[in-house]
Amino acid sequence: MNGNYAIIVAAGKGKRMGTTINKQFIKIKGKPILYYSIRAFSINPLIDGIILVCAETEIEYCKREVVDKYGLQKVVKLVAGGKERQDSVFNGLEVLEKENCSVVLIHDGARPFVTSKIIDDGIKYSNKYGACACGVRPKDTLKVREESGFSSSTLERKSLFAVQTPQCFKYDLIYGCHKKLMNEKMCVTDDTMVVEHYGNKVYLYEGNYENIKVTTPEDLNIAESIVEKY
Repeated sequence: MNGNYAIIVAAGKGKRMGTTINKQFIKIKGKPILYYSIRAFSINPLIDGIILVCAETEIEYCKREVVDKYGLQKVVKLVAGGKERQDSVFNGLEVLEKENCSVVLIHDGARPFVTSKIIDDGIKYSNKYGACACGVRPKDTLKVREESGFSSSTLERKSLFAVQTPQCFKYDLIYGCHKKLMNEKMCVTDDTMVVEHYGNKVYLYEGNYENIKVTTPEDLNIAESIVEKY
């Protein structure tokens, strides 16, 4: 097994964006957000293929209006997402069981500005440590807020890390952990939690402050300014 594959998760609705369409189809400079996310992996020579996970009702639209329209040929399969994000990721991992996959990079479709260096480093550190994720140090001071509204403590900023995607793993490790998780009543917000739950360590490496997740209308304004550089 020696292939490097990306799973791009684009099945969420993104309620905080306040639009009637999937936020990943909102356009930045005439192209959907999802296009930029897929393209970043498509142009990287270390990536052998991409699994795109969409809402079941949007698979045909996504294929026609994103994958085929922009000639994103490394997308080898479009898969229906599940009820929760972890179910969507599992569906993508299951498809890769038939591929020659060694390392898998799991990425949010709403993060359009992932760089080649982040992708390259993810593959490198996955091979070295088994599991890794990119991220950045918080710029702001972070406090723990009590239910009463008062601050209870201030966190040590130099030890904190805001995790981004891709989150990258040796395929057998992450797939095995996700299979175990299917039998537990546990909800996870990202894939590093899955491997950590079963006693595995995750190496954290430097991401990029521009590798933002487009979640709110304000993020769209930031994305517009970033895409000017591309």
